[in-house]
Amino acid sequence: MLFVQYPKCSTCKKAEGWLKEKQVGYESRHIKEENPTAEELAAWIAKSGLPVRKFFNTSGLLYKELQLKDKLGGMSEKEMIDLLATDGMLVKRPLLIGDNGVCVGFKEAEWEKLLNRIS
Repeated sequence: MLFVQYPKCSTCKKAEGWLKEKQVGYESRHIKEENPTAEELAAWIAKSGLPVRKFFNTSGLLYKELQLKDKLGGMSEKEMIDLLATDGMLVKRPLLIGDNGVCVGFKEAEWEKLLNRIS
């Protein structure tokens, strides 16, 4: 499992605590220091079954500064993925990536489902 997070984020801390409590082995990756590439994001988005828009951190400062709420509608999927790859702070977090799926944001029920598909 790959756990992509921003360590200062309270939701990421909660998710990491949940993973430890469930004794899930994972590799941690700091989203700001090691931003996901466009290729990684495209693969994760495809594996998640979610639209690209669900991968944007809509409550983030950068999202708001760039006024992306108004701009995403006119962008292609590739353009959105390329934009996400420019800065990890644009990406919704935490992400939990497994062989059988991807969870975006921390919702215990979804993470539990992903773990159940693995075991």
